[in-house]
Amino acid sequence: MSPCGHSFCLKCFEKWVRQGKRNCAKCRQIIPAKMTSQPRINSALVFAIRMARQASNSSGSGRGGVRSVNHFLHNQDRPDEPFTTERAQRSGRANAASGKIFVTVPTDHFGPITAENDPLRNQGLLVGESWRDRLECRQWGAHFVPVGGIAGQSDRGAQSVVLSGGYVDDEDHGEWFLYTGSGGKDLSGNKRTNKSHSFDQKFEKYNRALQVSCLQGYPVRVVRSHKEKRSSYAPETGVRYDGIYRIEKCWQIAGLQGFKVCRYLFVRCDNEPAPWTSDDHGDRPRPLPVIRELKKATVIHERTESPSWDFDEEDSRWKWKKPPPPSRQKVQNVEPVEVARAKSNKEVKKFQLKSIKEQLQRGFSCMICKEVMVSPVTTPCAHNFCKSCLEGEFAGQAFVKERSKGGRTLRSQKNVMKCPSCSIDISDYLQNIQVDIDLKSAIESLKAKVEEIGESVESSEDADGLQDDGAGKDEDTDSRNKNSVQELNGLPEGSDVGELEDTTNKEPDPAMKCNGKRKKGDYGNQSPDDKMEKRGKNYKTTEEELHEENDSSSSPLHPQ
Repeated sequence: MSPCGHSFCLKCFEKWVRQGKRNCAKCRQIIPAKMTSQPRINSALVFAIRMARQASNSSGSGRGGVRSVNHFLHNQDRPDEPFTTERAQRSGRANAASGKIFVTVPTDHFGPITAENDPLRNQGLLVGESWRDRLECRQWGAHFVPVGGIAGQSDRGAQSVVLSGGYVDDEDHGEWFLYTGSGGKDLSGNKRTNKSHSFDQKFEKYNRALQVSCLQGYPVRVVRSHKEKRSSYAPETGVRYDGIYRIEKCWQIAGLQGFKVCRYLFVRCDNEPAPWTSDDHGDRPRPLPVIRELKKATVIHERTESPSWDFDEEDSRWKWKKPPPPSRQKVQNVEPVEVARAKSNKEVKKFQLKSIKEQLQRGFSCMICKEVMVSPVTTPCAHNFCKSCLEGEFAGQAFVKERSKGGRTLRSQKNVMKCPSCSIDISDYLQNIQVDIDLKSAIESLKAKVEEIGESVESSEDADGLQDDGAGKDEDTDSRNKNSVQELNGLPEGSDVGELEDTTNKEPDPAMKCNGKRKKGDYGNQSPDDKMEKRGKNYKTTEEELHEENDSSSSPLHPQ
């Protein structure tokens, strides 16, 4: 988004700048040089676009063929969210336990995750979905390895990779990128990371897995992390799923630090458009880019056979041309608890309600008040805030600092106002703050959807309650009818009223009491669904929050 409040896709903006133009394509306002040199993706706006396309993607159109559904053992016993264990010595997410896996695919699953593998949302893994960290990314199957950047097996191939800026040789160009393999760094002892190479990389282990995917033409899921600071395509926070790529070539060459590294050319081939484009369709076969470093490569591997994942001209989409590698994971025939519960329409709506609330809070939260934005604004450094919060952060500060020395008035000096989330000066932007209308409408529509689903869930619960009450009344009526029949017809021969009263008020058997206590203890604990239901009821969205506007032209900033 430009300082004037207009948004463009990254490719179009870069093309506009390469033509020597430094003003907005809509209003002709001057764009700062820092933004033209390194534009950033507005992750909140990307999230809004993906949510708008969710309906078309949930139908499963444009995806690969139907795959067999697999289930994990003991998955229902895991928590809904990753949590820090009591045995962890350090606080934070580094020592957190894994949460529940919400998709029914094994960890060695190749290719996209389709709607039939997503029983709770019934939409599959969508391009542009983002999470707080790698542990949440693992729950949706984008990348199952919580720490490593490559997920795969040396004899079968690689399923997914993460671009996290761990190697200085990486080059990210969006639709294609150059990826550096693993290894070559000393991680002995308790070292978790090391920026310096100390020995050569070889095509073995994870590097061999990427080589197999290259030679066989397997699809590879790609996740970008906010830790990759050199790329304009990386998200501002967290991690983001960017779709399917295919490795076209791999080679070995001397890296920037003097040691040999394994290099891979990834080219995007997904049926959904990339997060940084405004296209309605996915990728089409494109010519490979010119890689100059191939002239200095010592070993080059290229695919000689037709790829397993390729573009079908008749269907106009990417799909499997050859059967994918079968999974080696042990699966069970019995459906997990969460899959069985998801078959209920009410449970699906509850999960959708929880998911949308979490996405709303995570994708559209102000970076100052941490709440869902009201009248959202986007700074030139691609950070999102509420307009009132941003104005309140700099309330009472003047844009110009008057100076004097020894009675002599000096030239006024510009007051530097840094962004609350980074060190970039946004003083020029603060003089004319523009509300992002597109982002605001997306937030309001998403809030309305939350309210609509919440009302449907409450109505279904009320209907269930009425049915329960009706059942109780029927039982009472039947009992009264039986008593009335006995009163009219009299008691059977040989029966005594005292015996009937003793039978009614008789103390239960001790074994029955023990079983009753045991049953009460079994059901005394709350299930995860009950907790999720309570959390859903505690989330309140008032009419004032939905329609509150803060677009007044007055600002607490003092220009003099």
